[in-house]
Amino acid sequence: MIRQLNIMKKLKKITIILLLLSHFNATAGDILPAFSFPDTDEKIHSISEWQQKILVINFWATWCQPCLKEIPEFIKLQTQFAHKNVQFIGVAIDDVSSVMRYKNTASINYPVLIASEWDGFNLAQQLGNGANTVPYTVVINATGQIIYRHAGAVKKEDLLEVLPR
Repeated sequence: MIRQLNIMKKLKKITIILLLLSHFNATAGDILPAFSFPDTDEKIHSISEWQQKILVINFWATWCQPCLKEIPEFIKLQTQFAHKNVQFIGVAIDDVSSVMRYKNTASINYPVLIASEWDGFNLAQQLGNGANTVPYTVVINATGQIIYRHAGAVKKEDLLEVLPR
């Protein structure tokens, strides 16, 4: 029974991803759209809270192994670049209980927002995620322009190329 439920969940996710594949795909220099999602305490956060910061927005899920592999590096980079006006933000496309368990275990030091599958993949699509994959990472400059995007696990070296020195 549990195995059938897991298969049904995965099929639902695949169906949603396929439905979104034909949506708009952003290009470099596009502006970050306004959005709001709750955190793990159900407090709503608007992206405008971090305006005029360099944002590293990472879309992820607890069921995604490449996502979980890159988060420890993001934790280190958040510490390293906080004084340089850089803010990492995780957008978890997952259920709040799974995210809370992982967040507490991993000691994530940056905001983690919770998005439904539809809202999370829709926003990622607006930010250029044409394949609707997780992990998906975008870097936004202090004026709100997308300056970097990467589908799949991002390498530290690639982020260091676009973050302030």
